[in-house]
Amino acid sequence: MNARQIVLFLCWIGLSVPVWAGGDTLSVAPVSRHQPRRGFLHGLYEFVRDFSRVDTNYIEPQHYNFTFMLQNTNTYEVYRLQSRTGQSVTFSPEPTYKIGPYFGWRWVFLGYTLDLVHSGGSRKQDFSLSLYSSQLGIDLFFRKTGNDYKVRRFKLADDIDTSPVEQMPFDGFHASIKGFNLYYITNHRKFSYPAAYSQSTVQRRSCGSPLFGISYSSHKIDVDWQRLMELSRWRLPEGTFSAIDSSLTASKVNYKDFAISAGYAYNWVFARDFLFDISLSLAIAYKHTESKLDRDNFIFRNFNLKNFNLDGVGRFGIVWNNTRWYIGTSAIFHTYNYRRPEFYTNSTFGSVNFYVGFNFGKR
Repeated sequence: MNARQIVLFLCWIGLSVPVWAGGDTLSVAPVSRHQPRRGFLHGLYEFVRDFSRVDTNYIEPQHYNFTFMLQNTNTYEVYRLQSRTGQSVTFSPEPTYKIGPYFGWRWVFLGYTLDLVHSGGSRKQDFSLSLYSSQLGIDLFFRKTGNDYKVRRFKLADDIDTSPVEQMPFDGFHASIKGFNLYYITNHRKFSYPAAYSQSTVQRRSCGSPLFGISYSSHKIDVDWQRLMELSRWRLPEGTFSAIDSSLTASKVNYKDFAISAGYAYNWVFARDFLFDISLSLAIAYKHTESKLDRDNFIFRNFNLKNFNLDGVGRFGIVWNNTRWYIGTSAIFHTYNYRRPEFYTNSTFGSVNFYVGFNFGKR
C-alpha cells in the first residue's frame, strides 16, 4: 500500500491525522459519506464510522473546510549514561527551533518549516507523525543525532571538579531512536484528543478518559569514550583526571523496548472556548539490550541486558478555539529508562509547539 492509498484509507475511516515530518504536515479529519447499502456493507460501514462518532453535548465537530496556521516547533533531547560506581555523563544538542506556515483543506494539511538554528551542517534527521481519532491514537517517530552535541553534565568523582568539561562541544556522541506508541481511548465519545492537538474539534465540557496502549522502540547509542577522556585531560587541571569507569565505557549500546502502558488524559474546559489537556502514561517495558564492547576497557564479556523498567509519555496542551480562530501550545515528551546494577541509561526527547490560525470556508 503506497502513501496515497494510506491517506485515502485514513480519510475513509474518519481519522484526524496531524503529521509533522521535517516541517511537512498532513492532516486527515472525519469525512461524511453517503448511506451504503444495507446488509454486510452497511454493518461494516457503521463499524468503521463508530471510530469518529462523538457525543455533541461534549464535543463540537469542525464547521469549516479550510484552515491556515502559523506554527513554531521546538525539539529537545537528552541522553544520560551512568556507571555502577556513580560516574555519569549527560549529552544533549542545542534545541531546534522551526517556524513555518500551514494550509489545510478538510483532511489534507500541508506546510513547511524553516530551521532557525541549523543551516544544514548538523546532519540531524527527525520524523514524527501523530494520528488522532476518537478511539485510537498512534505516535510514529524516528530521530538521528547530528554533530552538535555538548557535554551537559559530567561526574567522575566527588572530589573532582568537572565543570571545565561541561558545556563543551563533543562530536563523539551518536544516537538514534525509532518506534511507535499505539493507544486506545476508552471514553472516546465524550473526550477528544483532536480538540487539544489538531484543532479539528472543540471540547465543550470537561471530561477525561483512561488510556491503554502498546509500544515498541529501537535505540542505538555510540560514544567515543577515548575522545571524551582526551577532552577531560585537556580541560581538567593536571593530576586531577580520573579514568572513566570500565562499566561505563561500552562503545556501542543497542537495545529494543517492548512495552504495555496505561494512563489517563483529561480535557479541562476552564472557560468558554478554552481547553487545557494533560495526559500521562506509564509503561512497563521489557528491554532487550545488546552491546558491542571495547573489550580492552570493559570487564564484562557478555553485556546482554534483559530487564523490566518503567517508561513514560507525557502530553500537555492549552488552546483557545472558537471554531473560527484558534491559538495555543502543545507538547509531547517520551522518556525511556534502562537500569541494572552495573549500567544505567535514560533517553528523553520531545517537542513543544506554538501555533495560531483560523478556519474559513463554511461547510
